[in-house]
Amino acid sequence: MISAEELKALIDQTYKVEEEYVALRQSYNHLQSTIEQVIEFLPNAIWIVESDGTIFLQNSQAKTLGELFGTLRLDEEDYEVAFDERAYLIKSALHNDKRLLSATDITEQKRKENLATMGQMAAHLSHEIRNPIGSIALLTSTLLKRVKEENRPIVEEIQKSLYRIERIIKATLMFSKGISAQKTPLRWIQIRESLENAIGYYSYGKKITFRFPDEDFEMHGDLDLLSMLFSNFVFNAIDAIELDDEEEGSIEIVHTSGEGIHTFEIYDTGIPIENKKWLFEAFKSTKLRGNGLGLVLAKNIAASHGGDISVCEGERKGFRITLLR
Repeated sequence: MISAEELKALIDQTYKVEEEYVALRQSYNHLQSTIEQVIEFLPNAIWIVESDGTIFLQNSQAKTLGELFGTLRLDEEDYEVAFDERAYLIKSALHNDKRLLSATDITEQKRKENLATMGQMAAHLSHEIRNPIGSIALLTSTLLKRVKEENRPIVEEIQKSLYRIERIIKATLMFSKGISAQKTPLRWIQIRESLENAIGYYSYGKKITFRFPDEDFEMHGDLDLLSMLFSNFVFNAIDAIELDDEEEGSIEIVHTSGEGIHTFEIYDTGIPIENKKWLFEAFKSTKLRGNGLGLVLAKNIAASHGGDISVCEGERKGFRITLLR
């Protein structure tokens, strides 16, 4: 027969055990909450997986990549995987009976690595090509002075093709080395004259009407770089008109200024822009005549002059260029 004192001691002990259990449970819940907050704070996707492959814990980044989780190889530690047009670095570690998985988006890093590799390769090829192209250009200049009149158009077409190659070489080397703007006071008429001269060297077959700002105004920037910026857009517009079904086309540059900024809008009547997400991606082009660097360099040139480039929204197809005055 248990005594009253023994019963009281047993009850007290039970209460004590229950209090310890509650305290232990609270401590466990606090620890679990802390772990969940830490996992949630991490910028990459995190999964903690049971031995049978079921998910024990995951953060919100992981939840958005549920389909990616289904493609992961749980028995491998470190590897890269492509999913939904993006690249991920997968890391895996086993702890007791659970496996920790992380997925880090390395798309931008891979893109920069690929661009650096392609840029170095293209720059090397451009250096190799530049000397023979210079020799051919010199020979065609001499040939143009001696050739019969009926053969002059052939030599002139050769010169235009050489001009295109020289532009590609210049763009490639500029992309690999980076842009450094040497800014000086200048006027719009200087850029316009350079642009009109460049158009004269560009080969196209359709009748195209060019409308550029007639008024002259002061600017501040690198004349060579700004001339390249505008010529890249005009040449792209010419190519787009050449691909259009219409027999004629037009290219117009509209200028406005205010609050310390020059704004240029370049419109053309050529075919529509096919893939806007590729517009400013290096080495990606939808044109047979393109090398995928023209708009990339144009955007970088605009940025070096405190400006930017965007697609015009509206019925007319065009681009908007802003430059600091």
